[in-house]
Amino acid sequence: MKKLLVIAFLAALIGTTYAQQVPAKSTFAGFTWESSSHDFGKIKQGTPVTHEFKFTNTGKIPLIITNVQASCGCTTPSWTKEEVMPGGTGFIKATYNAAAVGAFNKTVTVTANIESGFVQLTIKGEVQAAGASQK
Repeated sequence: MKKLLVIAFLAALIGTTYAQQVPAKSTFAGFTWESSSHDFGKIKQGTPVTHEFKFTNTGKIPLIITNVQASCGCTTPSWTKEEVMPGGTGFIKATYNAAAVGAFNKTVTVTANIESGFVQLTIKGEVQAAGASQK
């Protein structure tokens, strides 16, 4: 009986060691962005501006965006709602309501099934009063 227990223990030990050497399949999708930031430069007050961030899913499973959240109410995001298959492309649009004069630097947080769980995109620029030079 002792020999049988020793053999069972050794078999389990060998099986566990082998399982740890087999590479795990990736359970995450992946973003590759054309650019993760955008500078609008000088923009006219009261004129909303939009930038589209484009990405490719470089992971091995479908990419699913579960939420997109702007850092303030002055920025409205929209995004690809359906799954993005490996090698497929999608977008995140950020529209900034240029109501307040002055420089701005805002983030858009994209939550998805990627390894880090989320990624941040950045928009910035300077809102100039109506009638000011846009140079």
